[in-house]
Amino acid sequence: MGQVEMVMPKMGESIMEATVLTWLKNEGDKIEQDESVLEVATDKVDTEVPATHEGVLIKKLANEGDVIPVGNPIAVIETAGGNGKAELAEAEAAVESTLKSEKAPAATPAPEPVVEASAQAPVTGGSLKSRGSNGRFYSPLVLNISKQEGISMDELESLSGSGREGRVTKNDIKSYIETRKTGAGAPRPAAAPAQQAVDALPSFGFSVSGQDEIIEMDRMRKMIAQRMVESKRISPHVTSFVEADVTRIVNWRNKHKGEFERKEGQKLTFTPLFIQAVVNAIKDYPKINISVDGDKIIQKKDINMGMAVALPDGNLIVPVIKNADRLNLKGLALAVNELANKARKNALSPDDLSGGTYTVSNVGSFGNVMGTPIIMQPQVGIMALGSINKKPSVIETEEGDVIGIRSKMFLSHSYDHRVVDGSLGGMFVRRVADYLEQFDPNTSI
Repeated sequence: MGQVEMVMPKMGESIMEATVLTWLKNEGDKIEQDESVLEVATDKVDTEVPATHEGVLIKKLANEGDVIPVGNPIAVIETAGGNGKAELAEAEAAVESTLKSEKAPAATPAPEPVVEASAQAPVTGGSLKSRGSNGRFYSPLVLNISKQEGISMDELESLSGSGREGRVTKNDIKSYIETRKTGAGAPRPAAAPAQQAVDALPSFGFSVSGQDEIIEMDRMRKMIAQRMVESKRISPHVTSFVEADVTRIVNWRNKHKGEFERKEGQKLTFTPLFIQAVVNAIKDYPKINISVDGDKIIQKKDINMGMAVALPDGNLIVPVIKNADRLNLKGLALAVNELANKARKNALSPDDLSGGTYTVSNVGSFGNVMGTPIIMQPQVGIMALGSINKKPSVIETEEGDVIGIRSKMFLSHSYDHRVVDGSLGGMFVRRVADYLEQFDPNTSI
């Protein structure tokens, strides 16, 4: 028998750590390869981590609530082969070093400091410990930040958390620290990051009557609110509009949607047709497919298309079609349907949500003719696709101009004016419209 370590997997290019939420398997349980072993939370999504090997889970190397850097071991699996117990000892030593160190491990790119969950800080108002008097769990990361900033246990317990079961997250404690530094008078409990952004706005003295309903934001809505405020703060948004004649596309889809559904068992929507036009325009204007890092512009080689999807609870999420430029129309249609279905079933993985280089949002599905969408950071552009409506239009013919009924829609391109000038932003959305209007009606799928 051999033993192998299971490590915290990489879950997106910007995710450096994850919090262990729940163990789905106990020590001694037999597990299959790719069977879910535990549930973890990142700043983007909660997800299950599958087993890397088949065997028996003989040791958990992380407790629920621990914050573990990506690449660090979290469990040991006994398999039919291997190199013996040396790997187990090495795995235990690595985790012990991570949890006890007050410095970020060198093997990971500058994660936040992590300390042992039972660490205590000599500050007034009570020692810091992993569980407060109210029974709420505090992660080692939150405890270490509190210790460094001189936050007492009584003060920590007064904070409202935006995490699972009201837990205080890294963003909560950092927002509270900023409030303490800039605020006047005695410190007050910190709100979730999104609420901090709202608190920074002028107060208009609203009142609540007995007939009003107060609804607490869920975790996803708080996250969306925070990121929307951050995007508007980071990027000066400019929006250019173009109206496109999509009569050819409407007629083509009406002709082929029945056959596609019979062959593939799926709906043929307009979204893959729109995404294909956007991808072709990005190939023509690669300076749209960039991100900004300080004073550096990073031009992306891959074209990874994000698409906003409305969830049943009203929230929006943006799964990503990786390497969309390598897919034909059928491939795009299948990818769009797969990600949309996974989103509505809450089955998206962290990888499904990471790596986007440009995003489209189909506001037309809500009956809107146009919109001014907010950029998904660190991207520099996003396009809103309006509803398709029949309109009387002037049609140029060899015999002269005539009035006819055409299917038209508005395209709205919001872009980061730090790096995308009006000429590029305007030409890009015009090129997307050109591809839509020049769609080949003989295209097969």
